[in-house]
Amino acid sequence: MSRPRDVSRGFGAGAYAKVGVESGVMSASSHQLIVMLFDGARTAMRAARIHMNEGHVAEKGASISKALDIVNNGLLAALDGERGGEVAGNLASLYEYIARRLLAANARNDVEALDEAERLLDDIASAWRDIEPQAAGT
Repeated sequence: MSRPRDVSRGFGAGAYAKVGVESGVMSASSHQLIVMLFDGARTAMRAARIHMNEGHVAEKGASISKALDIVNNGLLAALDGERGGEVAGNLASLYEYIARRLLAANARNDVEALDEAERLLDDIASAWRDIEPQAAGT
């Protein structure tokens, strides 16, 4: 009988964590939301690497799909070409390249492509974090 209780506890903890994430998103600044996207993409790529190394094809694909979704529908979609000008254009090209590397990593179990995508995204995330004090002042 304790088994159903354990399941509900696990569900409750998951629901509590989801509420915590949703609350964080609701109270985050635009800058913090982008940082959260970078963190989510990094987490998904690291999970993909683990699944790739362990031969878990479906889980690897799901993790890479999550990273792709964040890059394409989060980071790339957040760019403002009018206000961002050349920088936004360059970032768009870089995000598109990262997406292609993620697709290659998935299709060929290419750890090097996954490493490159993660390294490039980490470089952008690092630069984004460096401007945080300036962003907070505006």
